[in-house]
Amino acid sequence: MSERGTSALSNTGTAHPAPSRSPIDPLAAVRRDGDPPTDVFLTGTVFLDIVFTGLDHAPVRGTETWARGMGSSPGGAANMATALRRLGLRTSLAAAFGDDVYGDYCWESLADCEGIDLGPSHRAPGWHSPVTVSMAYEGERTMVSHGHVAPTPCVSVAERPRSLACVASLDPGRRLDDWVRRAHGEGSRVFADVGWDGSGAWDPDTLADLTHCHAFLPNAAEAQHYTRTDSPEAAVRALAELVPVAVVTKGAAGAVAVDSVTGESAEVPALRVESLDPTGAGDVFMAGFITGTLAGWPLTDRLAFANLTAALSVQHFGGSLSAPGWAEVAAWWQYATKCGGQPEEVMRRYRFLGDLLPAGTSDWPLRRATPTIGFRPS
Repeated sequence: MSERGTSALSNTGTAHPAPSRSPIDPLAAVRRDGDPPTDVFLTGTVFLDIVFTGLDHAPVRGTETWARGMGSSPGGAANMATALRRLGLRTSLAAAFGDDVYGDYCWESLADCEGIDLGPSHRAPGWHSPVTVSMAYEGERTMVSHGHVAPTPCVSVAERPRSLACVASLDPGRRLDDWVRRAHGEGSRVFADVGWDGSGAWDPDTLADLTHCHAFLPNAAEAQHYTRTDSPEAAVRALAELVPVAVVTKGAAGAVAVDSVTGESAEVPALRVESLDPTGAGDVFMAGFITGTLAGWPLTDRLAFANLTAALSVQHFGGSLSAPGWAEVAAWWQYATKCGGQPEEVMRRYRFLGDLLPAGTSDWPLRRATPTIGFRPS
């Protein structure tokens, strides 16, 4: 294991979370003495994301294509971690960071600017940061990534903090890591997604570890493949027999969910927004759903809130730095209330925000993805 914390970083940032300036603690009403100090723990690979937008079509072989927009930001596991933290959850991330300039930038962005606890993370000498180039067009994205396996051990979960919840991924052909099982045994609620099965086998055994999970949030294609069903609605019902809470996202058609513990079911349509870049929208959706779950909201409110946060995120560049904060949630609701423009059904569905958001909610200016990572204060 390489050096940890500030000793490994020189002047590139700290491992300790910055004070949160979020105007809302969504768990304030349910926090109890003896709760873990961390709300959500997650681990994964952090990429430097370079995103091109404003493309009218896919790049054509043998030609040069100019994009009207570009942004750079931490990506990969950083998407979820940032989205959680911007919603006021105490978030801890275990990841390897290169000791190159890209690694410096990602570490500083997450620890110093976003206030994410990187105590379980480390810098890997001589390892360059993984990079993803994403091109957004026609409402979708195409990605090209490059990187090498991080030096062993790439992530230390030995110092994993106790947490109310954690995030895990079910990967085809693999079982959940031991730390997830331990966290489940400690009472941490495990929220899981699933990786795309490039082999096309869609082996149902991939879902065997749902017994350790509280909620499972695949997209419609994944859910239907694994359950051998022909609709998202049939898939979510099948998944609800395997896990307490099943959520299936349907892209432009919204999302559907079943809570087999409470007997609740819910479906929400997608919100109409002008989409700039869908990178990281799924991570933001899960962060919104985790927030509502830990806060004890009804299933329909959790699903609607996740839907809203994802919709707000696609209006900005990049994955992590497109995530909304409470000020943006409040601004959307205040505009919809005062200026209209939303169907009556939408206003009824999001009426719970009126009680949740204090009057005059404000926030510090959220950082957004910029074309370069080289700017420094003069």
